[in-house]
Amino acid sequence: MKFFIDTANLDQIKQANELGILDGVTTNPSLMAKEGITGHDNIMKHYVDICNIVNGDVSAEVIATEYDKIIKEGEALASLHENIVVKVPMIKDGIKAIKYLSSNNIKTNCTLVFSAGQALLAAKAGATYLSPFIGRLDDISYDGVSLIEQIVYIYNTHGFETEVLAASIRHSNHIIKCAEAGADVVTCPLDPILKLLDHPLTNIGLEKFLADYKKGN
Repeated sequence: MKFFIDTANLDQIKQANELGILDGVTTNPSLMAKEGITGHDNIMKHYVDICNIVNGDVSAEVIATEYDKIIKEGEALASLHENIVVKVPMIKDGIKAIKYLSSNNIKTNCTLVFSAGQALLAAKAGATYLSPFIGRLDDISYDGVSLIEQIVYIYNTHGFETEVLAASIRHSNHIIKCAEAGADVVTCPLDPILKLLDHPLTNIGLEKFLADYKKGN
């Protein structure tokens, strides 16, 4: 399973990359604004800065919601760097745009997905990645991980090549559950990834090893 980090913070991207486990990045206008990155030219430059850090796919989101504008914006984003994946919302014009972009060898990430039916449409249109938002489903008392299981089953049954990219990850257990469910990718902030390192027995064992070593020296 691939690990993507969901942020626009360059320091956090560098930290994840230095761990040696980072496969890519997802970001969006809200995450850009959180880092104080505003204005078209600054946002475009920041996408390139991200691409220069990580050797993997970087999802860059379109703002447009109309077919022609999505295409124009998507092509502009794709021209920034070979690692760019154009992130397109799950709407009617978005599906049409994914079909066009995919047919022209531009990678796409269909985002804001909340149902298996939406997942089917995205795969039929040729999306490279599909982003179900499992945390937001959990927020409305729906089991987000069960949607990942359902989509993975459908894709495997019918041989779709679209990769399931579990998004809206809230905690480290989400990562484990998505791995069990067969997700191809998870994207999340740095903190849930770092928390995978933690276990009290690891800490206790290390303390004992070090204490025993000091006894013999």
